[in-house]
Amino acid sequence: MAHSQTTIKQTAGHDALGEFAPKFAELNDDVLFGEVWSRTDKLSLRDRSIVTVTALVSSGIIDTSLMHHLQNAKKNGVTRTEIAEILTQVAFYAGWPKAWGAFRMAKDIWKEETSAEDAKEKFQQEMIFPIGEPNTAYAKYFTGNSYLSRVSDSQIPFANVTFEPRCRNNWHIHKASKGGGQMLVGVAGCGWYQEEGKPAQKILPGTVIHIPANVKHWHGAAADSWFAHLAFEIPGEKTENVWLEPVTDEEYDKL
Repeated sequence: MAHSQTTIKQTAGHDALGEFAPKFAELNDDVLFGEVWSRTDKLSLRDRSIVTVTALVSSGIIDTSLMHHLQNAKKNGVTRTEIAEILTQVAFYAGWPKAWGAFRMAKDIWKEETSAEDAKEKFQQEMIFPIGEPNTAYAKYFTGNSYLSRVSDSQIPFANVTFEPRCRNNWHIHKASKGGGQMLVGVAGCGWYQEEGKPAQKILPGTVIHIPANVKHWHGAAADSWFAHLAFEIPGEKTENVWLEPVTDEEYDKL
C-alpha cells in the first residue's frame, strides 16, 4: 500500500535546548523529525516507530526518550500484542535486562488498550480481508479510530475500511457532474449508513449500499461492534469528495 508523505512537526529540541545548543535543536526538530521522520512515502510512521524503539532498547536507552517513542509507536498503530512480540524478539539479540526495562514502560502505556486490542484481534479473525494500517491520512475526518487496507489498485480500485466501536466518518458528499458516487459492501460486524434527512440503515455482512453522487451522508460502526466494509469509488466526471461536519454524539446516540 502506498503512503502519502506527512510532515512531522517537532519542537522538543527548540524548547529544551534552543538557547543552549541552537544547532542541535535545529538538527533534532527540523532534520531528524522534519525531514527523516517525515519521509512517510518511503517508510510508514508505524515502521519507523518499530525501528526506533528497537534501536533505543538495543542501545540500553530506557529513559524518557524510549517512553516518548513507545507512546508514538502506540499512536502510530503498534498494538499491545505487537509491542510485546517486538520486545521479546529484541531481548534475545540485545539483552534480557534491557527488554525487562522496556516492558515496564510498555505495560503502562498499553494498559488501557488490553481489551480493545483483544477485540480487534478477534474481529480480524472474523473476516478474510486485513484490517490494515491506521487511517492516519483521513483521521481528521473521523470520530474514533479507523483502519484502511487497499485491496485493489487496478481495474476497480477498492479498499477495506475498518471502524472500532462508535467510530464513524464525518458527513460528506461524493460530488460529480456525471456518474460518481460510492458503493459499500458490509464485510464483518455491524455498522450504520445514513443520508441527510433519512433514517439510518443498518449494515451487516453482505449488505450492499449504493450511495448516489451529490448526496450528503455518513457511515461507521455500531456502538457495540467493530465494523468493516469494502468501499468502491464509482467513476465519474469532475469527481470530488467534500468533507463536512462530524456526526455529533447526540445524533449518533439517537440510533
